[in-house]
Amino acid sequence: MKSTITWTGDMSFTGTTPSGHELKMDAAPEVGGQNSGPRPTELLLYSLAGCTGIDIVMILKKMRLELTGFSMEVEGTRADTEPKKFTDFHIHYSLEGDLPEEKVVRAIQLSKDKYCSVSHSLSANIVASYSINGVKGNQTL
Repeated sequence: MKSTITWTGDMSFTGTTPSGHELKMDAAPEVGGQNSGPRPTELLLYSLAGCTGIDIVMILKKMRLELTGFSMEVEGTRADTEPKKFTDFHIHYSLEGDLPEEKVVRAIQLSKDKYCSVSHSLSANIVASYSINGVKGNQTL
């Protein structure tokens, strides 16, 4: 996988992803950016959620379960000192549909422990929780 990212002035960069999608990144105005695109750290949160979300949808489909709704809230905690790396992530999965809890738990665990290449590329601790049809699950994963 390869991508070329080009500086476009101030703190802004654009590039084309390996799959052909153009993406722009920028910094906050207080550090010289124009806020014309997401920060790289924001994209990291988005990438983690997207990777594990895709896994979970695929796993539940293989289990022949039908989602009627699915959203995620991902929160990252960063160190106070430079390089201010992420130390922990918490992802809360909100799933809707006729979904047995044990199968949802299994899908989340498989994504977290085996399949999500983004999470396996990070050195931070990743904690997951979930709710099904608005009812918070009993396990923290």
